[in-house]
Amino acid sequence: MDRNDTFRKIKDRVPTPSFVVDLGMLRHNLAVLETVKKRTGCRILLAQKGFAMFAVYPLLARVLDGTCASSPHEARLGREEFGGEVHAFAAAYSESDIRELTGTCDHIVFNSFEQWARFRDPILGADRTIRCGLRINPEHSEGAVPIYDPCSPGSRLGIRRQDFRTEGLDGISGLHFHTLCEQNADALDRTLAVVEEKFGEVMHRMQWINFGGGHHITREDYDIETLCRCIEHIQRTYGVTVYLEPGEAVALNTGVLVTEVLDMVRNRGEIAILDTSAPAHMPDVLEMPYRPEVVDASLPGKKECTCRLTGLSCLAGDVIGEYSFDHPLQVGDRLLFLDMAHYTMVKTTTFNGVQLPSILTYDPDTEELQLIRKFGYEDFKGRLS
Repeated sequence: MDRNDTFRKIKDRVPTPSFVVDLGMLRHNLAVLETVKKRTGCRILLAQKGFAMFAVYPLLARVLDGTCASSPHEARLGREEFGGEVHAFAAAYSESDIRELTGTCDHIVFNSFEQWARFRDPILGADRTIRCGLRINPEHSEGAVPIYDPCSPGSRLGIRRQDFRTEGLDGISGLHFHTLCEQNADALDRTLAVVEEKFGEVMHRMQWINFGGGHHITREDYDIETLCRCIEHIQRTYGVTVYLEPGEAVALNTGVLVTEVLDMVRNRGEIAILDTSAPAHMPDVLEMPYRPEVVDASLPGKKECTCRLTGLSCLAGDVIGEYSFDHPLQVGDRLLFLDMAHYTMVKTTTFNGVQLPSILTYDPDTEELQLIRKFGYEDFKGRLS
């Protein structure tokens, strides 16, 4: 049975809107990541900024080595719910951030020498060992979307080679870089050539190198051979441990958003209003932007009936996209948006008081659906004052 058949089976068994995560697909992704770990000896962390469904952390922890965080709250979640190693990176930290992070993190990466100098003493004086690193900017862009390109001109992220000081690195044991966004291993290979050219002399002095995120390792066409070759080359050449931080690859293709048609209107074509919302439930549709796939739908004009799918918020631009279907949509029809586990649940908002989607898991081995969380008025009110 293909993945879409699995989701078709459950679409009428859940409340709407709902995020449903397929545990079978999650186990599949973990098996791929475990293969990379066993072949190379690298360490793989869950990037919680992409996927932070802590109900499944016990499953993920069977394979992954820990979590990475972008804030004290994420670091605490990783420590309390996942275990293993906890790594942190932020563009800047406050004194209160550092006080919290020194109690939860094993690695802290700094975005500038100034931040490292400011917090060096309290970290090195902490009552637990914390490994510290610096984020570098190789000024090599691979991302196609500027908002997601950390190496774009004028980027605030990472230290450029011309600004990197090779003296005064006592206490620094690693380097971190991040250039990718939903990309294959060829992009990493090109990035590493630039990183080695610019920072190779520094890497020889390090104990670990973090390749950051954006590696689409669990995608069907991903080049595992090139990834493993890249990891092995860096570890062998510089005597370091390589870390990867895929958030999206962990949850890629594991989840759907189940939604229902509330109304049909006409304005230069058919328009379906759904009980979901692009800005509230899948903001990357507007931010990236991109057009999510829908089960049993195609591009406009490819099937008999073309329809614009929209959300129920008051935002005029709450539009998901144009799709075509075999039959006209009707009130009460249910739709399945694919690949909705990563960068969705972590980004949802209560804008307009729109109902947050419930969160469920589905185990294809037992056909069991489990309601993990249902949200209500108190969740909306609790974020206001």
